[in-house]
Amino acid sequence: MTTDYKPQRETKDYQAADAAHHIHAFLDQKALNEEGPRVIVGGDRLHLWDNDGNRYLDGMSGLWCTNLGYGRKDLAAAATRQLEQLPYYNMFFHTTHPAVVELSELLFSLLPRHYSHAIYTNSGSEANEVLIRTVRRYWQVLGKPQKKIMIGRWNGYHGSTLAASAMGGMKFMHEMGGVIPDVAHIDEPYWFGHEGNLTPAEFGLRAARQLETKILELGAENVAAFIAEPFQGAGGMIFPPESYWPQIQRICRKYDVLLCADEVIGGFGRTGEWFAHQHFDFEPDTLSIAKGLTSGYIPMGGLILSRRMAEVLVEQGGVFAHGLTYSGHPVAAAVAIANLTALRDEGVVAQVKNDTGPYLQQCLREVFGNHPLVGEIQGVGLVAALQFAQDKATRKRFANEGDITWRCRTIGFEEGVIIRSTLGRMIMAPALIATRGEIDELVGKTKIAVDRTAQEIGVL
Repeated sequence: MTTDYKPQRETKDYQAADAAHHIHAFLDQKALNEEGPRVIVGGDRLHLWDNDGNRYLDGMSGLWCTNLGYGRKDLAAAATRQLEQLPYYNMFFHTTHPAVVELSELLFSLLPRHYSHAIYTNSGSEANEVLIRTVRRYWQVLGKPQKKIMIGRWNGYHGSTLAASAMGGMKFMHEMGGVIPDVAHIDEPYWFGHEGNLTPAEFGLRAARQLETKILELGAENVAAFIAEPFQGAGGMIFPPESYWPQIQRICRKYDVLLCADEVIGGFGRTGEWFAHQHFDFEPDTLSIAKGLTSGYIPMGGLILSRRMAEVLVEQGGVFAHGLTYSGHPVAAAVAIANLTALRDEGVVAQVKNDTGPYLQQCLREVFGNHPLVGEIQGVGLVAALQFAQDKATRKRFANEGDITWRCRTIGFEEGVIIRSTLGRMIMAPALIATRGEIDELVGKTKIAVDRTAQEIGVL
């Protein structure tokens, strides 16, 4: 975006119209109406501008999705070409189209070989809705219709639709919208946040073994699948101990329970691997994808199935009564092709793994390793979390940690950096094209925000 942008309307006019017509996500709408939202009007690479000319470094890739940053003309051109050729058609009526076929060919060339089929959706929430029905249909076809129960994790996040939020473990969401039957939860693998004297490795094993206990409690013959994010995103960028995922996979295989990875945030290069489960070295039966699939330029998601599952559904399943109007939308598919091609051919994922990812992690540990407000630093590649703590040695958290991190997030906006607060953690996930200079800006402005927060509460 050029700096000579001329506002089309006064910011207060946009804010008034916004208040009159919108209910925003995860906010007190009355309070937002009084404050007035920022009106974002343009973006280039990692930077955004609002209607008043203020510039922000987007340390969150929008919502973990603009992996290629803002302003990519190749993605816009791909959308334009497809709009002119075939703006829409569906995958009903025994039809397909070139864009979705070519997308799948490219996507499965990037995925491990044990995956073979995709059901495309519009978002990650939809992908996880489709997951439930697909998993249950799989077991029906195999003559085990009683295997219906989905096990998730407390504080996990799989979307905000009813079934997706039920599988997730955000209790305040359950209180507002209810839950669905046949869903259960185990604890999250949040070592810093749980009391006790276990080492991370010991804690990881204990957290994983809760899954076995829950399966035995419910009856393995009734449990369809375990779903989890390889690392928790909205729950605070929580990375499990190394001992966790191998044990989870062992338990799922032992009791014939499908292992489903929610890769909506972790997929498409965020950890320096194409998919986060590859970083943690486990092999899920399904992958839920979205966000980085198109770098957020247009909505698209999907459910990826293993060959094992796809063979059962295709060869034995007959008609599967599912379908979405915009599944495999040609314009979304065209943008996804351009996006994945760029990530591959420009070496973006390799750069995250070998250069910029290690650089961000090193910078965060050098800058915040001894900071009086920071108890733990987690992350890999271009995703990270700073855990605020009242006492690092005892892992004592602030009673009002959510208020403190929310204040830090607000100060970040004042300093021109967008970082997110979740419970007691400040989290960041910049675009995968970030340079070392842009990482320096991200870390530097985050340091100012954390320092100002520490000064306000009297710990610095």
